[in-house]
Amino acid sequence: MLSGKGSYRTYNREEIKERTDKYFSKTFNVINMFGSKEVTYGVFLRRDCICAIEPALTFLDRNVPSVTIQRLHEEGAMVRSEEVLFTYTAPFEELVEIETLLLRNVGFPCLSAYNAYHMCLSLPKVPFMDMHPRHSTGDDMSYLAAYGAGVGSKLAKLHGCKGFIGTSQDLTAEMYGTKQGVGTIPHALVGYAGSTVEATKMFMEANPEDYNIVALVDYYGKEITDSLAVAEWFYSQNFSPKTLGVRLDTHGGRFAEGLDFNKSVEIICNWLHVDSEYQAVRAVIGEDTFDLTDDITKDRVRKILFGTGVSAANIINTRNKLDQAGYKQVSIVVSSGFDLLKCKIMAKAKTPINVVGTGSFLPLTLSETYATADVFKYDGEFSVKLGREKLFKNL
Repeated sequence: MLSGKGSYRTYNREEIKERTDKYFSKTFNVINMFGSKEVTYGVFLRRDCICAIEPALTFLDRNVPSVTIQRLHEEGAMVRSEEVLFTYTAPFEELVEIETLLLRNVGFPCLSAYNAYHMCLSLPKVPFMDMHPRHSTGDDMSYLAAYGAGVGSKLAKLHGCKGFIGTSQDLTAEMYGTKQGVGTIPHALVGYAGSTVEATKMFMEANPEDYNIVALVDYYGKEITDSLAVAEWFYSQNFSPKTLGVRLDTHGGRFAEGLDFNKSVEIICNWLHVDSEYQAVRAVIGEDTFDLTDDITKDRVRKILFGTGVSAANIINTRNKLDQAGYKQVSIVVSSGFDLLKCKIMAKAKTPINVVGTGSFLPLTLSETYATADVFKYDGEFSVKLGREKLFKNL
């Protein structure tokens, strides 16, 4: 699954010195002066995660040939907060400067795996598309995030989920078992073409190898009008066996075509067979937990159900309008903020989604990804920072 690219490259000593924390280089000088010891490090995160450490282990193998690694969890295993993920042993001078670079490769994939797994679990019958690359700071982050999502997806598939089926870029396609990325119609092409139908025509003519056509229908704020127009044109042609989908990416600052808050509430109430906004929110959150749920979460649920952007009401309304016009075969692809909570609420509302495009498996806050490495043995003798003994006492 791992290529030789991105975070898995080999660094020379000067490149390591440029990138490591300076106190490690100064410690390297101390070791050179006073003598070496064999040391053993343990690596852990301060929150629950899924083990996705192959990038880190590959990095170690390539940059410290003498290293001995002890993996404590299989790839894809659930790991509790402050459980040690792996240990590694080598002469101190060979490891001391590598710590900074190593830890970069631990947290991001482990948290991306955790988030992707739970998102897939919440919508088990819906395939996901990785659309994180535009949120990445560079190739290293893309590799780590995609590798983690790939691990989380594989675990979810063992539970019968569709999981992640691909990505929007070629660079990380291998992480999902595909040869290249998948590209749908972007907003820029719709603006260039001057209409949603014309953009779809141009896209298909220029990319005849694409069989799953997904038209982006929110550019002009006419989600229903443009969905029906594209479907009418598509099925008036002989494009079989090609398929058509419409992608909803409605801006979060406005309601989709034909909707406002009250209309959205009406759509959700009819869909869930309840009589009021209050009952709809209660039905989605659950009778047992509704009274225990904080008001901030309830407001987020209302936003997801009835609010602006790609709400459940927006999706249901689009499905209803397509079905009423005889286009039940048109799939609905959704994007825009599909994090774990949004996936869970969409699932509980039984929202008719065919594919989710998302980059929201990325860790919510950077601090979640911070991994720690502690030396706990020097020449085989146990010694570790006071307060960390319990993490390593059984290793």
